[in-house]
Amino acid sequence: MEAVIEAVGLRKKFGNFAAVDGLDMRVPRGSVYGLLGPNGAGKTSTIRMVYGFSPKTGGELRVFGQDIDVHWRAIRARIGVCQQENTLDPDLTVEQNMLAFAGYFAMDAAAARARSAELLEFFSLETRRKDDVRALSGGLARRLMLARALVNAPELVILDEPTTGLDPQSRHQLWDRLLDLRAQGLTIFITTHYMDEAAALCDELLIMDHGKPLVRGTPAALIASHSGKAVLEITNPSEAARAAAEASGMDTEDFGRRVIVFAEDFSELEALRAALPPGQHVLRPSTLEDVFLRLTGRELRE
Repeated sequence: MEAVIEAVGLRKKFGNFAAVDGLDMRVPRGSVYGLLGPNGAGKTSTIRMVYGFSPKTGGELRVFGQDIDVHWRAIRARIGVCQQENTLDPDLTVEQNMLAFAGYFAMDAAAARARSAELLEFFSLETRRKDDVRALSGGLARRLMLARALVNAPELVILDEPTTGLDPQSRHQLWDRLLDLRAQGLTIFITTHYMDEAAALCDELLIMDHGKPLVRGTPAALIASHSGKAVLEITNPSEAARAAAEASGMDTEDFGRRVIVFAEDFSELEALRAALPPGQHVLRPSTLEDVFLRLTGRELRE
C-alpha cells in the first residue's frame, strides 16, 4: 500500500540532546497510525518534523513521496494539524474561526463558507456557529479544532493528543468522527496517552522511548507478543501469594503493592488463582496498557 509518511533514520537534536534518534516509520494511505510513548519519548518532535514546523537534523523524511526539506510548503498545503493546545481565536465566533483559517489556504469566500458549513454539520456544531468560542465546552472546542484542521480538505491529518482532558462521552463522540473520516479515506497520524484510544482507533502503532523506536505492529499483535492473552493481578500480595506467583513459572512482574502474572491463556492461571484468597486478585484480559508499561517502565516522567 502507498505510504503517506516514510521516515528512515530520522533524527532531531537540540544541542547535544537527541529527541528523536534513528526513527524508521511507514504510514500507509487511508490508515490510522498511532505514535505512543511516555513524556519525553520524542513524539511531538516527530510530528513537528512531519508537518514541516521543525527541521530534521538527519535521516530521511518523505511525505506524499516528497522530501520534506525541499517541498515542505507544498506538503503543508495537503496536511491538517490539530495541536494539543487550544489554538482557537477567542475574539472570533465558531464560524469566523473556520473562515479565518480557510483564508490561510487562499480559499475563495464562497468555497470557504460551504466547506465550513459542511464541517460544522459533520461535527454537530452547526447550531453553535455564531457562538463565542470562549463559551464552548472542552469537547466542543476540540471538535471545532478538528473541523478547522480539515477545512482545506487535507489528505493527511495529524492529531497531537486530540482528546486530552475530555470527559468519556466527548472522547467517544470524537472517536466516532475520526473513524468516519478514516472510512472516507483520510490518513490519520495520531499521538495519544490513552491506550484504550489507541486500541480503538489505530490500525498500526509505533511505541517509542528516549527518541528510539521500541516495537511496532497492530494493537492485537503487540498485546499477543508482549503480554499474552490473560493477566492475573494480585493486589497487596502476601508473601505466600508472591511466592506462589514466582513458583508458577509464568511471566511475572512484582511492583510491591501489586504482582502481575501474564499467561497465553486464562486456563493457565486457574491453579494459581484457586490458591489465592478471594478479593485479593483480578483475572482480566491483557491490554495495550500492559504492553506499554512493560516496554517503557512504570517510573514517573517529567
